[in-house]
Amino acid sequence: MKILIVEDEKDLCEAIVTYLKSENYICETATDFKKAIAKIDVHDYDCILLDITIPGGNGLDILKELKANNKMDGVLIISAKNSLDDKISGLTLGADDYLSKPFHLSELSARVAAIIRRKNFEGNNLLKFENIIIDTIAKSVSIKNKMPELTKKEYELLLYFISNKNRVISKNAIAEHLWGDDMEGNNDFIYTHIKNLRKKLSDAGAGDYIKSVYGMGYKFSAS
Repeated sequence: MKILIVEDEKDLCEAIVTYLKSENYICETATDFKKAIAKIDVHDYDCILLDITIPGGNGLDILKELKANNKMDGVLIISAKNSLDDKISGLTLGADDYLSKPFHLSELSARVAAIIRRKNFEGNNLLKFENIIIDTIAKSVSIKNKMPELTKKEYELLLYFISNKNRVISKNAIAEHLWGDDMEGNNDFIYTHIKNLRKKLSDAGAGDYIKSVYGMGYKFSAS
């Protein structure tokens, strides 16, 4: 899962990144309005943590940009402002939740997870595709009562595939989602991850659901 943190307070931003990375999220940051707009115009995120008061602009204008471009990223507003007007404005413009500073990082993580469940998984903790069951809380996978030992990236890749089942996904989209700003060089290494994931799923009794689409990418489909 990929998160964008729009926050200009350096210490807070670093603390959020450290905590969410420990929860296996991919984190990117933007410290001002211009950088945030540049990122959301190019990339999609599972959740955006958005401070209302940022250098160069207003976080609410970023919400307007998301809405104007029909972007479906989840949004959690984090702000020192605690006025009812700010909260109502943010939620009206499309934010999914609002968290006032100061806050506990554990609560922040729980709210992020809840937003992602609502947005991507219709509020469910258990995802099912044919004979594959993913528990997003335990971060585990079971297939016919077998539990394949997936690496962190293989688990994230499977979750991404199932979240986008029956859709063609490009190699670039996969690389950006799984590695974010840490991605370097070409994305040929994706083939290795997909090959390993395909073998582990097959060994556990799953069908061959990962289809290569020549010149375009991959599709996760039962047919």
